[in-house]
Amino acid sequence: MRAAALYTAAGSLLLTGLAATPAGGAPAAPGGLELRGTAVAAQRAAAAGIRFGSCPEEEALPSSLQCGTVTVPLDYAHPGGKQIELTVSRIRATGQDARNAKHKVPRQGALVHNPGGPGASGMYFPLAGRLPEWQRLAAAYDLVGYAPRGVAPSAPLSCEDPERLLKGPTQSPTYPSASYKKERIARAQAYARGCARRAGSALRHYTSLNNARDLDVLRAALGERKLTFLGSSYGTYFGAVYATLFPSHVRRMVFDAAVNPAPGQIWYQNNLDQSAAFEDRWTDFRAWIARHDRTYGLGDTEDEVRRGYEKARARLAAEPAGGKVGPAQLQAAFLQAGYYDDRWPQRALALSAYLKGDPKPLIEQAGPDPETAAAEENGKAVYTAVECNDAPWPTDWSVWDRDNTALARVAPFETWDNVWTNLPCAYWPAPRQQPLDVRTRPGALPPTLILAAERDAATPYEGALELHRRLSDSVLVTERDAGSHGIAGGPNTCVNAYLDAYLLEGRLPVRRASCAPHPQPKPTTPDDRSPSGKAARHTS
Repeated sequence: MRAAALYTAAGSLLLTGLAATPAGGAPAAPGGLELRGTAVAAQRAAAAGIRFGSCPEEEALPSSLQCGTVTVPLDYAHPGGKQIELTVSRIRATGQDARNAKHKVPRQGALVHNPGGPGASGMYFPLAGRLPEWQRLAAAYDLVGYAPRGVAPSAPLSCEDPERLLKGPTQSPTYPSASYKKERIARAQAYARGCARRAGSALRHYTSLNNARDLDVLRAALGERKLTFLGSSYGTYFGAVYATLFPSHVRRMVFDAAVNPAPGQIWYQNNLDQSAAFEDRWTDFRAWIARHDRTYGLGDTEDEVRRGYEKARARLAAEPAGGKVGPAQLQAAFLQAGYYDDRWPQRALALSAYLKGDPKPLIEQAGPDPETAAAEENGKAVYTAVECNDAPWPTDWSVWDRDNTALARVAPFETWDNVWTNLPCAYWPAPRQQPLDVRTRPGALPPTLILAAERDAATPYEGALELHRRLSDSVLVTERDAGSHGIAGGPNTCVNAYLDAYLLEGRLPVRRASCAPHPQPKPTTPDDRSPSGKAARHTS
């Protein structure tokens, strides 16, 4: 786990907003019933607290973590109705100054983290306190993670048999034919039906609004009068929804890798913007490989590297590597390099080895993993349910086809795979909401901190600027000319200094500040190769 336990994205993490609004969308402005229901649930949770003890065995969490549960209503309009349990993890504040063992650090309460998704679990977050970048925060705060509603083990949601994720290899045409599009439409329709069949009437309650309400109940259960929160990626979106709904409950909030919260962006338009941004980040990666041609031998220009990648795609389409890795698996693995530049050396090495006749590194990095299939299926189900429920989506395939055919002409790397990830939303059986108009008036919300990398592809930089405009008294810190997704607690000491100053002392710069980029990774040779994370398309 990285200091960015916060670097949780995977595949098409967030996606998208409003090219066409279908009729019949359910109005979603939060009403009085839900607000009253949240207050009732929070009062109950404050009285009950959380009994922390051993973590669920099936989660395979280290013994240093304590776990407990918080009960929340499935439907906040009916707080006395069906309840579900959210599983929470914690490591208490150490109170130890990492730079002076004789100095005791006062506890400041709980720091709650959400890593994004939708569909990612934050259960491992408290372990970040072991890392040097987090030790000052771990001294002052109880580090608290949790599995949001629907994410195992918190009333897990499922839409299909996880075994389906292990069926492969699969194709991933950059310019799909009409027959391939027809096949993917049928798969999207079947997936939407599977979600409805497995979840039943509960399906409609997996939303960003309910994630924000759950966060307030968790705050109360932890005994916190006001919330200190760090949200990454999608976590910034429902964190901003929380700030809009409950501004007086906020102590400090950090928005790391901010989603564009404008209602018209949620979620279809964000998807289009993301696909365009990944093309730029894919170019950055190719340029880095070209600069290290002496190590990888993939060419000393971006175009040569691209041709090598396309050669690998064509070869895998004809003969999958190890019978496991086809074009779709290759693309998923290399999409991870668009999220995190620390993946660049291993991905480049795998591509180089494959083209030179050794498929083993590529199979190791891109092949399906039976041990993670259930978690991937669960994450994909929650991702789909939340985003489909959150907003109206185009229901006419011709809109998707028109928009993405045009985009793929200039941004082919991720465009169509993003479509297939989100297409179930065109056929979604549950009522759609209208996105909340995220914004706060001056003085209503304490100062908040927004962190953004200028070339982040998963959450393009315009999203941070838009959130900054909408949250009064927010401060934006930008890592210039860098693109890793999620920068809190990462390798940039300048960014981390701003993070620590805010969370530990409440100090912020005036409106905006910037940091030079962190160093790009060094190339990896076969002699110092080490395993790297597998690609996963639908977690956070």
